[in-house]
Amino acid sequence: MSKFTDLGVNEALDTALAKQGISEPTPIQQQALPQILAGTDVLAQAPTGTGKTLAYLLPILQRIDAALPQAQAVVLAPTYELAMQIAGVARDLAQAAGLAVRVQGLIGGASLARQIEGLKKKPQLVVGSAGRIAELARMHKLKLTAVRCLVLDECDRLLDDQNAATTAEVGELLGRAQSQPVQYLLFSATMTKKARERAGFLQAPAEITIEASNAELGARANLYQLVPFRGKIERIRHLARRLQVKRGLVFINRTFDAERTLAKLRYDGLMVDSLLSTRGKQARQQAIARFKAGKTQLLLSTDLAARGLDIPEVEYVFNLDLPESAQVYLHRAGRTARAGKQGTVITLADIKEAYKLEQLEHKLGITLKRLSSGPSAKHPRKKRHK
Repeated sequence: MSKFTDLGVNEALDTALAKQGISEPTPIQQQALPQILAGTDVLAQAPTGTGKTLAYLLPILQRIDAALPQAQAVVLAPTYELAMQIAGVARDLAQAAGLAVRVQGLIGGASLARQIEGLKKKPQLVVGSAGRIAELARMHKLKLTAVRCLVLDECDRLLDDQNAATTAEVGELLGRAQSQPVQYLLFSATMTKKARERAGFLQAPAEITIEASNAELGARANLYQLVPFRGKIERIRHLARRLQVKRGLVFINRTFDAERTLAKLRYDGLMVDSLLSTRGKQARQQAIARFKAGKTQLLLSTDLAARGLDIPEVEYVFNLDLPESAQVYLHRAGRTARAGKQGTVITLADIKEAYKLEQLEHKLGITLKRLSSGPSAKHPRKKRHK
């Protein structure tokens, strides 16, 4: 097994990692670190929880000139929670390594005046949303002339129909701000065909794909229950008590349904919180903090809100609504069984949705096993005949 120093990481950062109990690089780090340090563009796909954030933060922090009071690297993320998480990891790592690197979060919806005030401290690493970063650059409050690296974390989301134009604007602003090429680093757990096509701006990128190991696949149980549609919320309540869930993420497709589910579960006496877009950023941040501290059993979320979040010791992921694609299933499932821990994904499906379970099995190459319990056990899942 390689060591971080073998891959080009300096002693200060290696020591900082050791303080955090990290001594050996993961496969994505082994492949990405040398390429990034060499200045190569990277298009990388690796399962959730495998260390993608450190794979790009380590070389970025190592190359930042602390004596140069200008932004030198920008990281884009699709959600407030993920951006703040990345910024927090970068600050902790820089501090542990004794690096005088200033990190600034720039997120849409937060106080613009406060962020402008923060930029007066001349951060060298900026993490945030494409829209707010582009806005501040157009206002000439964020200078991009010294930026040499742009990261797209969860790049499939940042390059989808909703976000591609704003992401491209940041790239265009960077291109106009300097004469030399910018290094692009694109990372995600899943990579859609559309995202790959829209990543055509990369210059001879190193393409890295890391598959989940047998040990990682074995650490996660993929289960299902057939439940009448109107009985799904009651089944979540039943499972939370039967399984004595300490930390469980509940995924719901629509915010409206999530609000109703939150109210019903709280009425039933469960400790439940949410990451819904209808809540303020501070409220969502507090919800994550309570969940991490074990003060909340269940955390309700849509797919976007929980994108990329690293919450330790999530035992269960519940799909109250079926994921809209196999890629979404992988993102949801990746919230549990992280860093060698065990975890379980339980998908609730109405009998009319059972065929979608079969589609997931086929596309992901997994077997969903039935979790027998209660009235749903008498409804065996029937395979469709081709």
